[in-house]
Amino acid sequence: MAVSTGASLMLSTTLMVVSFAVMQMFRQQLGGSEYMTIVGGFIGSIVFILVLTAVNNFENLMFGEGFHSKVPEVIFSLVVAMFSSALVHRVCVTTCLIFSLVALYYINKISQVKYAVAAPVQVKQTPKKKK
Repeated sequence: MAVSTGASLMLSTTLMVVSFAVMQMFRQQLGGSEYMTIVGGFIGSIVFILVLTAVNNFENLMFGEGFHSKVPEVIFSLVVAMFSSALVHRVCVTTCLIFSLVALYYINKISQVKYAVAAPVQVKQTPKKKK
């Protein structure tokens, strides 16, 4: 079920704040063992996806539909997610980076399938020989 851009902005922002708050509330547990630091990095990558969604929706509202995220927006989202993971544990930063890059790859792949415009095929015409 699709929602409007404004509703998506509000949802992604709210979920990002909730995910960040959960990471801070369970900071001791997430930094307590090796496996939980991986979970902390995974939650950080979810924060990355939500921040990227919120930033892109905000840009679509400000600059019009069809505005695409570029490298600065991705880097900003990644820095915010890695900072939130760094507040939990330093290993969470590394796992957040790995999970976020994998998520970015698949987001880009899905976006290419859904929004890419097929390039027109150019047919090379050879001049016909006169006999």
